Amino acid sequence: MKTTLKWSLPGLLLAVYALPFLGVVYWSVSRPDPGLANYVRIAQDGHVQGILLDTFRICAITTALSVVMAYVIATGWAFASRTGRILIEVFVLIPFWVSPLIRAFAWILVLRGDGVLNNWLMDAGLIDAPLPLVRNELGVVIGMVHFMVPYALFPIMSSFSQLDTRLLLASRGLGAGRLRTFWQVLFPLTLPGTIGSTVMVFVLSLGFFVTPAILGGGRVVMIAEYIYQQLFQLSDWGLAAALAVVIVAVVAVLLWLLNRLGGTALPQER
Repeated sequence: MKTTLKWSLPGLLLAVYALPFLGVVYWSVSRPDPGLANYVRIAQDGHVQGILLDTFRICAITTALSVVMAYVIATGWAFASRTGRILIEVFVLIPFWVSPLIRAFAWILVLRGDGVLNNWLMDAGLIDAPLPLVRNELGVVIGMVHFMVPYALFPIMSSFSQLDTRLLLASRGLGAGRLRTFWQVLFPLTLPGTIGSTVMVFVLSLGFFVTPAILGGGRVVMIAEYIYQQLFQLSDWGLAAALAVVIVAVVAVLLWLLNRLGGTALPQER
């Protein structure tokens, strides 16, 4: 029985993931004509490169903001009372119960020109005209950060849950201030979770479709939406497949870096 499971699981993974991906690779080098023309186009087409660079930039900004916010929340969770921890966990889990589509439309109601935020700012006399907070890159980043903070939080919370607080007390007892204790004791101990959180958020952000499409208003096109356009609007299956292969390659490199950096970030036994 164990031998059967040992061989059936890799076979299942091969059938579910590897074979479809190989099909995508085949499309990328066979449509519309055999060869590497689609990859050459990606390397030479300024429009495609611009979308890739915009996607990577937006994902990087989203990752940085999400990880910083998640680290602050995780720090509060780690040192909160039992009741405080429960409240933080509840508010972290609530977004998972709401559809990304509903959240995106909710942000439009908040950020649009006659939305809640702009009306409040104008009523308070802080601005004279509505701020452009949606249908642009800012709105996309806000929506993506809101979606990704819980995902960024879980790996960091895992590191904090394994933290030996006696090390922090020892650091303070030896005369180190709060800032020095943070940079030389707390942050290094939670670095593996922070690295994992960073890679996870960036990888998941690469596949965002609904949030950028709604909050970007057609003015901000990320790679997932662009692949969709090539597939279902322009029927350019070869280019779409090649772009998908490029994204998978980027994700593979990031996961490799996570494995390397995560290993070096772990405390070494002496």
